[in-house]
Amino acid sequence: MLDALTVAVSVAALALAAWCGFAFSRDQPTKDWHFIGMAVVTVLALVQLVVAVVQLSRGEKAEEGTGIFVAYLLGAMCAVPAAGFMSLAERSRWGSATVAAGAVVLAVLQVRLHDIWTVG
Repeated sequence: MLDALTVAVSVAALALAAWCGFAFSRDQPTKDWHFIGMAVVTVLALVQLVVAVVQLSRGEKAEEGTGIFVAYLLGAMCAVPAAGFMSLAERSRWGSATVAAGAVVLAVLQVRLHDIWTVG
């Protein structure tokens, strides 16, 4: 895995979490701009997924196992879109809180993906 890409996804996810957390604190639902931010973070996660699959297909291996690594990759790919869909169902400040939580989950998953890929 590319460390720079992992850091980029983590920073973007934390920025989205802060942005949506600010909207939550101001009693605002998710707006179109938030969905654009979610799209950017999701594209970064998709790029990471593609890069990781290419590296796995070249014969590189995750230290803790390929199966768990791929499962975490898929979870990371789905975290923000799932939170975005849930925020559409809850058109209040809690929708923004849901997206903020999903973005924090993505950042935590990035740390775990890095740990799974490089043990020690």
